[in-house]
Amino acid sequence: MMLYPIIRTVLVLNTLAWSPSLTWGFGLGSFQGRLQGQRAKSMFLQHSINTPEVSTTLWVDTQSIATPTRRNFFASIAAVTTSIIATTLPACADTTSTADATITDKIFIEFKGIPTADASNPNSSNRIVIGLFGNDAPQPVSVLKQLVTKEGYKSKCKPLDTSRLLQKEQLEANKVYNSCLENEDTIGVNYDYSSVWRVIPNERIDVGAVTGKFVARENPNFQDTKGNTLLHDSPGVVSVRRGNDGGYGFTIFPGQKGDVGAAILDEDNIVVGKIIEGMDVVQRLNEMPVVKSAGVNYMALTGGPNAKNAPSRACRYGGPMYCNENKPLKKVLLDKTGVL
Repeated sequence: MMLYPIIRTVLVLNTLAWSPSLTWGFGLGSFQGRLQGQRAKSMFLQHSINTPEVSTTLWVDTQSIATPTRRNFFASIAAVTTSIIATTLPACADTTSTADATITDKIFIEFKGIPTADASNPNSSNRIVIGLFGNDAPQPVSVLKQLVTKEGYKSKCKPLDTSRLLQKEQLEANKVYNSCLENEDTIGVNYDYSSVWRVIPNERIDVGAVTGKFVARENPNFQDTKGNTLLHDSPGVVSVRRGNDGGYGFTIFPGQKGDVGAAILDEDNIVVGKIIEGMDVVQRLNEMPVVKSAGVNYMALTGGPNAKNAPSRACRYGGPMYCNENKPLKKVLLDKTGVL
């Protein structure tokens, strides 16, 4: 089958991550000057879709497209591709829908500090319930279930950092390490009084920056399952960052299928569940004002007169989830958690 649609659109960038076998080709066109702020004379995009059910090659002619940035240029390709896939792939070929995933476990989280939606009812619920996909992501689901319990997730302390140049910082690093060792074998990491540490509206809500002695613990290594093809395809999908560099937290996706945030999360994260109660709470989190363009006071890093503005201890030893950019202006804590 061969289709020849002519599409005129302003391109908006996205990171491409697709489950069918997709191939893009560029050719048969020329640009007048640079992409930045110029108009394309004519450019053709060749798109091939190959699945057991469908084998299709599409040529899209994008004419007179104003593309202000390279990021904007490539992101509209994602929008065009999403539309093409929706019209060419049969419904039975979609094996990535969270709507079809089996919920094996449920956990709950109650937040403290979210602005209430109803000023006349200050006691409105701040509770969400997450349905977990234990069949699709057994290892991450097991870790999350431990993190919402009092016993917590057992983890070793990070190795002592001996590379600090300033004596004051090295003494502080030693103190953090020794404090961690005191409870390494007796207390597991849990979400008690952890925080919502980043909100990017309609893209992601990052939850579960652990506090105090837990910031010096080794991060869990979240592992993907070979057959897990679930994507961020609807508001309320919950995921964890693949590997061990994302801390103990998880991400709630507040946007829509096909959004820029969805493609980024599909690339980096493992889908582990979805919100089944409390989407109104998710919406309030999504609308919270956050810190933007937080400046770094480099003088303070060397003990200058404004040292009070230096990154906090948690920021230095716990990682970026404890620093300021996109952090809610008002602290939001995980007050109560548990398995249902």
